[in-house]
Amino acid sequence: MRISEILEITRKYNVTPRKRKGQNFLVDERVANREIEYAQISKEDTVLEIGPGLGILTSRLVERARRVIAIEYDHGLAKYNQERFGSKLELIEGDALVVPFPPFDKIVSNIPYNISSPLIFKILEHRFKLAVIMIQKEFAERMVALPGDKGYSRLSVGTYYRADCELLEFVPRSRFWPAPEVDSMIIRLVPRDPPFRVKDEKSFFELVDLLFKYRRKKIGTVLRMSGIDVKAIEHLPYTERRVDTLAPHEIGILSDAISGLTSSEKESAQ
Repeated sequence: MRISEILEITRKYNVTPRKRKGQNFLVDERVANREIEYAQISKEDTVLEIGPGLGILTSRLVERARRVIAIEYDHGLAKYNQERFGSKLELIEGDALVVPFPPFDKIVSNIPYNISSPLIFKILEHRFKLAVIMIQKEFAERMVALPGDKGYSRLSVGTYYRADCELLEFVPRSRFWPAPEVDSMIIRLVPRDPPFRVKDEKSFFELVDLLFKYRRKKIGTVLRMSGIDVKAIEHLPYTERRVDTLAPHEIGILSDAISGLTSSEKESAQ
């Protein structure tokens, strides 16, 4: 898209790109074309797009997919996309973090940077064929980080547990308007069954959240801080290991071991 076109659209629909909303619009048509190819869209697919923005992906999706549903937070952009695509697009105006996702097969989106983390976790709660998403480069690298890596985090564990994640393409900030302060990465997510089992997923993810608040501390220290009985901790695995060295399946083993503690041993941690 030419800058003159973008300025005309933003003027007509009273859209002012705001950093706090993560509004940086992809303007490189070649990048958009590759995103569509990565997603292998067919006439059998129902595609969900989060944040259609100026419609650079949407225009391609409506020509290839059976059905396209877009969620747009900005009123001006919602009006623009509805007028531009008409009945080809089912548009939901609202916050993608709040609006329930309709049933879909694939996600293709350039998602706002400011909601990347909660949105990825929400996406991973659903079952779908695949997602092709453009996100901040550093965030994408955290999604695939391994134990001991600088970026290893609760996001790394959550992604690994739910899906296969592949980094597809680096996209420089110059491909957007206005240009963000960071570069981007296109990723592909393919949901799968967890690679290991835990007794209770809710308890497992609560433990992941707790541990990664103190990722450089020893496991035993974090558990003592949480209020678990000191004597009980002595019988738990990995207590001398640092949080950021523990593989996802090892966190699962620790979670199951904590689940096996008596109520009195866990009581003060509740």
